Amino acid sequence: SAERITHTELPDLGQFFFEYLVVVSLKKSKSDVYEPLISYQFPKRDGMVRFQKEEEEKTLKAITLFCFPEGINWAPLTEYRSETFSFVLTEVDGSRRNGYCRRLLPHGKGARPPEAYCIISKVACFGLFSKIFDEVEKRRQISMAMIYPFMQSLREAPFPAPGNTVKIKSFIPDSGTEIISLTRPTDSWLEHVDFRTLFRCLSDEEVLQVFAATVLERRIIFIAEELGTLSQVIHAVSVLLHPFIWQHTLISIVPEILIDVVMAPTPYLLGVQKRFADQVTDQGDLLAVDLSEGRTQTFIRQVGDENSILPHKLKEEILQALKMRNETATLDELNQVVPEAFLPFFVKTVGHFAKHITRTGQNQEGHFQKRTFCKAHESKSTRRFVKKFVETQMFDLFIQEVEQSKVCFFLSFPGFFEQKIAEYHKKMKEKMMKQ
Repeated sequence: SAERITHTELPDLGQFFFEYLVVVSLKKSKSDVYEPLISYQFPKRDGMVRFQKEEEEKTLKAITLFCFPEGINWAPLTEYRSETFSFVLTEVDGSRRNGYCRRLLPHGKGARPPEAYCIISKVACFGLFSKIFDEVEKRRQISMAMIYPFMQSLREAPFPAPGNTVKIKSFIPDSGTEIISLTRPTDSWLEHVDFRTLFRCLSDEEVLQVFAATVLERRIIFIAEELGTLSQVIHAVSVLLHPFIWQHTLISIVPEILIDVVMAPTPYLLGVQKRFADQVTDQGDLLAVDLSEGRTQTFIRQVGDENSILPHKLKEEILQALKMRNETATLDELNQVVPEAFLPFFVKTVGHFAKHITRTGQNQEGHFQKRTFCKAHESKSTRRFVKKFVETQMFDLFIQEVEQSKVCFFLSFPGFFEQKIAEYHKKMKEKMMKQ
C-alpha cells in the first residue's frame, strides 16, 4: 500500500513520472493582498537533512513564483479559463527539472481566487502532463481528496519508454474504476513541444529570424499575455536547435519579482508577460518578439542583422520545406515537417564534424580540428556562418562530447541527426558519381 512505501524502496527518481505535485493557492495576507502559498504537497518529503530542507524550500518558493508570475495583483473571480504552461528549474549543478502547471478556478460558488496545480518532473513531456492535468482537474471538481489516490498510482507506475503506453487504474465515485492510458511519443526529443503555437504566432520568415538569433546564442525576449503561449513558443524555439542544446538561461515565464534578469549581459531566452513589456525592451543588443494578437509590429527591438545570419541558399531551403505543411496541420504532422525542415541546415553546415576529429589510437579521446573544419566549405557565406557557430557554447559542448566518446561517434550514437548525416553523404556520393 502507499503508506508502507518508504523512500529507500522506491526506484531512482529519474524513473518516476514526477517528483512531486504541489497545489499553490492564493491566500490573503495581513496587508490585504493575495500571496501564492503552497497548500498541499504530494508526496510529503520526510527525513531530509538540513541542507536538503533548505534546497527544497528554495525550490518550493520558486514554484509559487512561477505558478503566479503576475505578482500580488489578484482579486477573487467568478469566471476564469483554465490554462496550462510549463517552466524550467535550473539546479545549482546545472541540471534542469521541468515544472508543469495548470491554473484553474476551484469548484464553488461566488467569487474566489484561482489555484494552481504544479508537477515537478525530470521528464520533459508536455503532452503527457497536459493529459494528467485533465484527470486532476476532473477529480478536483468532485473533491480535493480524489486527486491523491490518482497521483499515488501514477507515481508508482513506471515511466513508459518512447512509443509505449502505461495504463493507470483510478476510481471515481459514480463512474467506477477508470483505466487511463498515457502514451509517450516515439521521438523523445519532440515530446515537450507543440509547434502549432509558434507557427500561429509568427510567419515562417519571422521564425527564421528568431532561429538565426538563437543559433548565435543571443539575448531574446518573447512577449505575450498568455502564459501557455510564452512557454510553448520558447520550448519550440529551443527544439529547433536539435541536436544542439541551449546552454544558457531559459525562463519561459519570468515572474515580476525576477524581471531584472533582462539586464543580464549573457545569452538568454525569456518569456515576459505583456504588462511588463515596457520594463524589458529598453535593453541594448537583443531581439524582443511580440507574440500577442493585434500587435502593430512583431520585432519591437532587433540587432538588425537577423536576416543575414543564415546562408541565403540554406535559408530558402528551410522556407521551401516549411511550405510543405498544410494550413491545418495537426501536431503529429508538424512534428514531422518542422524537424525535416530545420535539421538539414545543421547537416549541411556542420555535419562533416566527424571527419575533423583526430584520434591517436583506438579507444583514445579525439581532438577537433577547428580550422580545417571551418575551411571545408566552398561557399563563402556558409564558411562565414560556421566560423561564428563554432564559437557558441552549444557547439562547443556537442564537440566535447564527441571528442570524449572513445568509440566511433556514429556507432555509439546512431540518432536522428547521425542518420540524416549518413543519408546526406550517400546522396552527395551518388550525385558525384553521376557527374
